[in-house]
Amino acid sequence: MSGGRVVVVGSANVDLVVDVPRHPAGGETILGGDLRRTPGGKGANQAVAAAQAGGADTTFVGALGRDESAGLLLASLDGAGVRTDVVERVDAPSGTALITVSPDGENTIVVAPGANSRVRVGPAQADRIAAADVVLAQLEIPLDTVLAAARARREGALFVLNAAPSRDLPDELWEQLDVLVVNEHEAADLVDGPEPSGAATPEALAAALLERVPVVVVTLGAEGSLVAERDVPPVRVPAARVTAVDTTGAGDTYCGVLAAALARSRELSGAARLAGAAGALAVTRVGAQDAVPDADAVAVLAEELKEAS
Repeated sequence: MSGGRVVVVGSANVDLVVDVPRHPAGGETILGGDLRRTPGGKGANQAVAAAQAGGADTTFVGALGRDESAGLLLASLDGAGVRTDVVERVDAPSGTALITVSPDGENTIVVAPGANSRVRVGPAQADRIAAADVVLAQLEIPLDTVLAAARARREGALFVLNAAPSRDLPDELWEQLDVLVVNEHEAADLVDGPEPSGAATPEALAAALLERVPVVVVTLGAEGSLVAERDVPPVRVPAARVTAVDTTGAGDTYCGVLAAALARSRELSGAARLAGAAGALAVTRVGAQDAVPDADAVAVLAEELKEAS
């Protein structure tokens, strides 16, 4: 399960998590459980997943403050085997995410970006990106930085964008995309805007997005994922049936393992199967990076899914 070089360019946050009996309505106060403080952030989560669950040689490009939170985040990344030597320290607080988790494992998240708004691609970061097989980014950092990361990759390397949270993408960024990973809501936002004209199937959303990007992966939660390429029939990849405890970071685990599998030149549906297995295992545990499984467990579950399909 080793091999492939992945660079993840993105955010790192300390997650402040509270279990709640239900998510509050506007203006409502409810009592929750004890506060948990854990490492998170879409970029850092994906980097941990690519290294620990995907077995890739992984570098994280991001920015942290000069505070206690930075120490927690670096310890988690280093512990997963992620290279952190090009992470920059800046004069801003490290990013923070405020998360509530309901009994069914669903979450709501508000992010205070802090240092994430200062992530950049300087000479050291560009050199590391140029050596990667896959460059993976998300949208919790400035769009200019995402575009710079895409442009810094070498010829033949893949640029994978997890377009989350939803934002409008400039034309010059669309032109750089090799693989787009979105959930159904994000796909609808990119196709129709924040108020879609009507419900569309994942296949219809993927078909619309394929007009702008060669490969689209639509994640479907407990229903698995849809992988679509131009001139090839789309494929549904089923999910493992598990009991969800906490869905925080499960999509990030999926993206990190997908990138790691693609870095080893694994074909798309096989990469999606591995990613889905990793995401399924992640929801059975509490936390984001703390819930990332190891590569052996992912491989076993992915093989079971393959045999069952």
